[in-house]
Amino acid sequence: MDNKISGKTKTLALIGSPVGHSGSPAMYNYCFEKLGFDCVYVAFDVPLEKLNEAMTGIKSLNFRGINITMPCKAAVVDYMDELSPAARLMGACNTAVNENGRWIGHNTDGIGYVESLKSEGVDVAGKRITIMGAGGAGTAIAVQCALSGASQITIFNLKDAFYSRAEKTAENICKELHQCSVRVHDLADEQALLQSVTQSDILANTTRAGMAPDVDTMPISSTEVLRPGLVVTDTVYNPKETKLLREAKAAGCIAIGGVGMLIYQGAAAFKLYTGADMPVDEVRSKFFS
Repeated sequence: MDNKISGKTKTLALIGSPVGHSGSPAMYNYCFEKLGFDCVYVAFDVPLEKLNEAMTGIKSLNFRGINITMPCKAAVVDYMDELSPAARLMGACNTAVNENGRWIGHNTDGIGYVESLKSEGVDVAGKRITIMGAGGAGTAIAVQCALSGASQITIFNLKDAFYSRAEKTAENICKELHQCSVRVHDLADEQALLQSVTQSDILANTTRAGMAPDVDTMPISSTEVLRPGLVVTDTVYNPKETKLLREAKAAGCIAIGGVGMLIYQGAAAFKLYTGADMPVDEVRSKFFS
């Protein structure tokens, strides 16, 4: 960076473990310099058992904000003074901002998904959505789509540890957002999944199916339910175009990959930190082309 770090420079960071692979420092520092913000962004490897020490230091040193990745997204909630609606419904934060000593927890993952769709001309308001997977990304998408006006969400997940969490998320959404109905089903019930897809406007894959190196796998057993007009999205961004998206394109669907969600969740955090819009097109070209 050409900008010199001084006693007035605001510090931001990514915390979690591992973080060595993260592209966030390069992306945020590029944007800070591009737009003239006196800020610096670094990454700290913070395992869950060190979170208390890390948060004590971050608050004492008056950081401007942090991004949080696994395994700390849920536990960091206990260190917040206030939560955004999405973070509260999810019980997890991926972004926290220091507002004059009060720490406000947000979750921008779902915002990233919704904004990624908007950039492709798709509005989730009033839509019926089938979501495959109930991990962090699936939960964030379900919550934000409900907050953004989706009419019906059906979540499919294997009956593992995430299934009961998905049921709790569905219960929370239905309790607070009466315009949106949410149901949870077993991902192993292929007939129910395929029927749900036929009745949906948007199909969202948030599982690892299709992610490198298993690029020949798909999260659905039949492509017959893929049809023109159906919006098919994938949170996988390596490869940029999964087998599901290739099949969706061939069937005439609107196919949207995971890179957009990645960029727009970062843009939402950047807005919270600075009040300014991230130069999304430049970021996409420089870091994700």
